[in-house]
Amino acid sequence: MPKSRILALLAAFGASAIYGINHTLAKGVMPVYIKPFGFILLRVTGAALLFWIISIKGPKEKIATSDWPRLLGCAVFGMVINMLFFFKGLSLSTPINSSVIITLSPVMVLILASMLIGERITLLKTFGIIIGMAGALVLVLFSKGESINAPNIPLGNALFIVNAFSYGLYLILVKPLTAKYSSITLMKWLFLIAVFINLPITLSEFREVEWTQLPIDAIWKMGYVVVGTTFMTYLLNIYALKQLSASTISAFIYLQPLLAISFAIAVGADKLTPIKGIAAALVFIGVYMVSMKKTKVRA
Repeated sequence: MPKSRILALLAAFGASAIYGINHTLAKGVMPVYIKPFGFILLRVTGAALLFWIISIKGPKEKIATSDWPRLLGCAVFGMVINMLFFFKGLSLSTPINSSVIITLSPVMVLILASMLIGERITLLKTFGIIIGMAGALVLVLFSKGESINAPNIPLGNALFIVNAFSYGLYLILVKPLTAKYSSITLMKWLFLIAVFINLPITLSEFREVEWTQLPIDAIWKMGYVVVGTTFMTYLLNIYALKQLSASTISAFIYLQPLLAISFAIAVGADKLTPIKGIAAALVFIGVYMVSMKKTKVRA
């Protein structure tokens, strides 16, 4: 296996590992210290600053005029809808639910690839899509309405599904751009665009944060989300996309529930119930069936 592909696989694994822990850490500061939309403004602004700082010594590339519409679409689906719906859902639901439903992204990638670029969906993959969706619906329809720090679990779970769809579309849209531009160039522009789009939606909640009253525990968790979950994961994934297909990258999302569930249970932030177990099993069976044969996403 070429060294470049090995590095790309390691990058994708690293991104999933970082994100697996994020489900619990981000949940731990919402909404007590910062509300979900305010958290998004912190995320995109912090990541934008970091990417522009490191771009000073990075490659100097000019974005082609014809690529700006696609770049805008990537920002909307990858750094606006994706983030807003995920963090709002996380504030309403639980870390285990979010980590299970996010695994629908590979299914979403397959569906979108079929619709947008004509990738063939086999009978086996069709059944996989149905079973995976059934697992997500189990979480949405049969989870109890609320629990500690999870005031509206069904709505939160529904938002996770929108998040998975948006992230899948982002992966397909951004793939062609990775062949033309460096990771840093793409990320600095995508996050800068995202700052301006998110600003009117998120500014009011951002202003509510009592920054001088934040405990150290909340500060380091917010720092992890900005530097780790946002800056590092997006950089690692965009690097991996230079060597791997969008469907391969999305398949690494399967690692997130294993890490997220283990971490959430270990720190007492969530617990595994029969409903969650059944839903997780359906989702995993579904995504396994979808991924039985290697798919190639080209855009």
